[in-house]
Amino acid sequence: MSADDLMNLSVNTLAGEPTTIAHATGSGPVLAVNVASKCGLTPQYTALEQLAKDYAARGLTVVGFPCNQFMGQEPGTAEEIAEFCSATYGVTFPMMEKIEVNGKGRHPIYGVLTEKADDAGEAGDVQWNFEKFLIGADGAVLRRFRPTTTPDDPAVIEALEAALG
Repeated sequence: MSADDLMNLSVNTLAGEPTTIAHATGSGPVLAVNVASKCGLTPQYTALEQLAKDYAARGLTVVGFPCNQFMGQEPGTAEEIAEFCSATYGVTFPMMEKIEVNGKGRHPIYGVLTEKADDAGEAGDVQWNFEKFLIGADGAVLRRFRPTTTPDDPAVIEALEAALG
């Protein structure tokens, strides 16, 4: 699958509206993150929102993909997820519908993303909530950061800066 194909795969927004990554984000790089409301890593929403605000003017879009595959840590409805993210973390970046990121029901977007190896050379299944994928403006998957790498980690910032030019 080409990089352009990744950007144009169909996905629904959290509100149930059909879209694509390209349509939801514009023409800049994207940081795609599988998120969950009841995870020990959930406070990463704060740093994700800060990245979204700090880099929006330069074209970065953070996109959240709620997923309930890891110990049922995203059990809510779309409305509950939206309310939690807004009320608790002030999330303003685009959120997509709840999807599966691993296994037989894996969303095609994550079929492409999980082909990318992390810095240790490991590709394949998402390990946990808050795994991050940096997608270039051209749709190429540039970097993969495992869940415990925080959004404000120097390696993430360096990769964002490089992707933004």
